[in-house]
Amino acid sequence: MTIAARLAELGITLPKAAAPVASYVPVVVTGNLAHVSGQLPFIDGALVTGRLGEDVSLEQGQAAARACALMILAQVEAAGVSLDRVTRIVKLGGFVNSTGDFTDQPKVVNGASDLMVDVFGDAGKHARAAVGVPALPLGAAVEVDAIIELDNG
Repeated sequence: MTIAARLAELGITLPKAAAPVASYVPVVVTGNLAHVSGQLPFIDGALVTGRLGEDVSLEQGQAAARACALMILAQVEAAGVSLDRVTRIVKLGGFVNSTGDFTDQPKVVNGASDLMVDVFGDAGKHARAAVGVPALPLGAAVEVDAIIELDNG
């Protein structure tokens, strides 16, 4: 089954890849790895902003992390790399805009991790970091970056 068919089966439409907000490129492919810059959460075209433990619920944070994962996939496609070339999601880095006493960052970033497993199965299982930060670009609630292994296609 192609990844496009799997996305359709899951009822997922990838968002339009967002333009960079600073001096970087969204995806760098080197060798058989795609390094995807940190992606922000857009749901229905709007950036999800706020802070976990303050004005964003755990469930909203998980949805934001999932949106970041969808944007990662959209960026890979926009870079001209077929998602069918993905052989492994190697690592996700999750950054959660959170208060000092909020400690559920891993549960928030599960929104991104679970999406990768839903789409890629066992190849979506990955190493991960999930950290709390006091602020993110544009006030985003979550940011996720990725390292993705590709076949030699």
